[in-house]
Amino acid sequence: MPLSTMPSAQDGHGGLPVIVVTGMAFEARIARGPGVDVVHAARADLLTRALDAAVARGCAGIVSFGTAGGLAPDLEPGAVIVADAVEGPSGRIETDRAWADRLAAALSAGTLKAPLRRGPMAAVAAPLVSASDKNALHRLNGALAVDMESHIAGATAAAHGVPFAVCRAIVDPAWRTLPSAATAGLRDDGSTAIGPILRELLRQPSQLGGLIQVAVDARAARLSLVHARRAIEEAGAWRMGAVG
Repeated sequence: MPLSTMPSAQDGHGGLPVIVVTGMAFEARIARGPGVDVVHAARADLLTRALDAAVARGCAGIVSFGTAGGLAPDLEPGAVIVADAVEGPSGRIETDRAWADRLAAALSAGTLKAPLRRGPMAAVAAPLVSASDKNALHRLNGALAVDMESHIAGATAAAHGVPFAVCRAIVDPAWRTLPSAATAGLRDDGSTAIGPILRELLRQPSQLGGLIQVAVDARAARLSLVHARRAIEEAGAWRMGAVG
């Protein structure tokens, strides 16, 4: 399966790149830039394989970057999380405190218009689509949001002894149950196929309203990611955090 990775880029000081891990193709496009090696895939085994190859080329740290499902009920679409830890299938993985502090400082000083929160993230192996499942996970571990990549990024960082950080924007709030059409077109490489989405809508046209709301929420998350990426780069927080 094709993966989109960016060749290892060195920063202006000749240091090793930071690896940015995402699940979706659009997240990878936002993340790309100087000193960043982007790895993305929607399927866990493909993501792990690509990440291992990127780490083998050398890196200064690993960042999980992209969107996340909301778990805390007060988080609106577009809110940004800088995680202190990730609660995943294999247990709790702490992020690098100094790096998280630098990322949060960069976001606070930049053009980010959405709320910024610090706290734990959750990571799961399969999409969490229902409001009831999100509520149950939040009550279980108090996590603010959930994704499917941060535990892979964190475990790889821990295995190789490099710093780990998480910056994620809420794409679907805790109270929203996603229509099945919203995930029907997701390909293994993180891109989206339109055909399966249309077939789902034909099968159940009542999903259209929910799908439109998903698109509105996704726009808010995408805008936050663009602002976050710009603020982090302008502050030098990719590199400064990784070596701080």
